[in-house]
Amino acid sequence: MKAAHRIATLVAISTALLALPAAAADGKHATGDHHKPKYGGVVQEVKEVQYELVAKADSIAIFVEDHGKKVDTKGATAKVTLLTGKDKSEATLVPAGENKLEAKGKFDVKSGTKMVSVVTLAGKSGVTARFVVP
Repeated sequence: MKAAHRIATLVAISTALLALPAAAADGKHATGDHHKPKYGGVVQEVKEVQYELVAKADSIAIFVEDHGKKVDTKGATAKVTLLTGKDKSEATLVPAGENKLEAKGKFDVKSGTKMVSVVTLAGKSGVTARFVVP
């Protein structure tokens, strides 16, 4: 009887210890909230930084965040290549706010349009993120 009680106690302690990391994790990180769109676009994560592409017929914007914290885009540059069917076009994005890069113009954006962006933050190497417009 004592052996069975000891085994049950060890199992209970082991289960509690295994649950600790999940209980201690930050709520947002544990649920992946920083991967959800905040600006109505499509989110991709590259090297632990989130890039949210918002593509419209008259503008293309990329919002940059690091685990929910806005990343300053002052001094940053970005280039986006749009692939819609057989058509290919490019746009150069410039800083347009706290964590926003934007290009204004006329863009052929439809469901299924593929976009490849190269974002270069000030003092950093360029990062490529790929998106598909839903």
